[in-house]
Amino acid sequence: MSALSQGLVFEYTPANAGNFRDMAKVLLFVVGFLSTWNQIGLAQPPFPPSPVIDLGYAKYQGFFNETSQVTNFLGVRYAQEPAGNLRWRAPVTPKKLGGIQTALSQPPQCFQGSTGIAATNPIPIKQRRSETVVFSEDCLMLNVYTPGHISSVKKPLPVIFWIHAGGYVAGSATGFDGTEVYDGNELIREAGRGVVVVVIQYRIGLLGFLSSAKVEANGDLNVGLLDQQFALKWVQSHIHQFGGDRNHVTIWGQSAGAGSVIQHIIANGGQTQPPLFKGAISSSTFLPSQYRFDDQIPETMFSQIVNELNCTSSRNQLDCLRGLDAQTLQVVNNATTLAAFFGTFNFIPVIDDSFIRERPTVALKQKKVNGEFYLAMSNTNEGTFFVDTSTENTVEVPAYLQNLFPGLSKTQVADAAAQYANVGTPFTQVNAIMGEAIFICPTYFALRSFAGKPTFKGHFAIPPAGHGNDVAYYFPSTDGPRSFNNTAFDSAFPQIFFDFARFFDPNVKFSPTITPQWHMWTNIGQSEMLFNRTEAGAPVIRAISSDNAQLKRCQFWESVSAVTAQ
Repeated sequence: MSALSQGLVFEYTPANAGNFRDMAKVLLFVVGFLSTWNQIGLAQPPFPPSPVIDLGYAKYQGFFNETSQVTNFLGVRYAQEPAGNLRWRAPVTPKKLGGIQTALSQPPQCFQGSTGIAATNPIPIKQRRSETVVFSEDCLMLNVYTPGHISSVKKPLPVIFWIHAGGYVAGSATGFDGTEVYDGNELIREAGRGVVVVVIQYRIGLLGFLSSAKVEANGDLNVGLLDQQFALKWVQSHIHQFGGDRNHVTIWGQSAGAGSVIQHIIANGGQTQPPLFKGAISSSTFLPSQYRFDDQIPETMFSQIVNELNCTSSRNQLDCLRGLDAQTLQVVNNATTLAAFFGTFNFIPVIDDSFIRERPTVALKQKKVNGEFYLAMSNTNEGTFFVDTSTENTVEVPAYLQNLFPGLSKTQVADAAAQYANVGTPFTQVNAIMGEAIFICPTYFALRSFAGKPTFKGHFAIPPAGHGNDVAYYFPSTDGPRSFNNTAFDSAFPQIFFDFARFFDPNVKFSPTITPQWHMWTNIGQSEMLFNRTEAGAPVIRAISSDNAQLKRCQFWESVSAVTAQ
């Protein structure tokens, strides 16, 4: 172990001046080395060394981050590279590797798509352009973070399993541009050093959610979700070696990550065996139109993609796609995602009759759920991020509804518009439609599905209370500055998630906060915890009742969920 890590102090005296100068040179070299190490993307050099973890197929060695006092294992492979014949197939166990693999740097991002920018829906794929691929199919990797040295964990710790956002077309363990990180070091700090954190990556976009009867016949559907499940099974097999308790796992995600949480809640008809998690947290539940795999919309998109890639005349079109290089696929992946209606995403989970057997709204209403404890957080203005601000003075509510949900009849469009007639201006109305139909109402459907189980609902209202504005409170370095800086709030708000992850109850606190007693959400009580501020800058955390007017609008969306494909 180095003198630095031992905390030794060197005192200058005339007798040891030469030695002191030599030591100063050594220290300057170490500081320069550390600076260079950080510049190339590694958090800290691996001293003192972490224990080697034997996963059976490979041995990995991470590093001890002396700043956070957390052991980091970065870029641990949990599945084989899904390239070539493994494209659009369920993940498989990695091939065996000899020697010791270093787990020192963030994994490469999976191929990324974009949010839709089209003015109408649907439109043909266009805006194709060449681009330099900086992503990789070899991206089925995860990061594991353990407080202290693994050898110092005396009792297995609760596990947080984080699923990233990105509309099922973008995102990674390193955020959306590769420079920001869903840093498990931060979660461990916020959790009072009482959890082990796993941050995963999974296939997204064209490579993760291509759907068609031909995919079903010659591959697997929802492979992005199957990646997530495979990683959850990896946790069950290996997390004990990292100090985690496989019997105390909480899955947590934001936006599409929260949508993924819902998918795992209803997976396998709510009867996943053996159980892969006990607790579930959804931050901004995301439930867009989720069609059957052979519905007209996914089939049309599949045909367009096959045509764009000159595979239409192939005897086996999926094998033709498997034979293409990744950069060719990425060009069409990007063009397809851009062609979606503004603020929407067109590579999403489907009903596959196996992993996802029913529309989520149906499964949730029937209470076919995995998990025993549930915490849901939604933001006041979930929809604003996904509505084109340039249409503020021109948007027409009926036309917007028809673009958002093409399956609605004219009568249903009129009924939906009537639900929001008194909400505000047409632009305010479409913001509310987007936010409630796709984010907020599905949250209530999920809450209801856990009837009789410990279930908690939070409402984040710190202005501007938009989609994703809450993330900066538990991942401070990922989402930039917080819109409200108050020591008591900064402690109380993020801690609810970690109290839940540690004890499955936000009322059991590992550290005192200003959050009052939190009553469970029930169909009768409908109690929520509000997180807001006063105009004078004081924190407001108190119990409220769910908005009855909003709940009635949610009843409407549930009544038409067969045609909105939710």
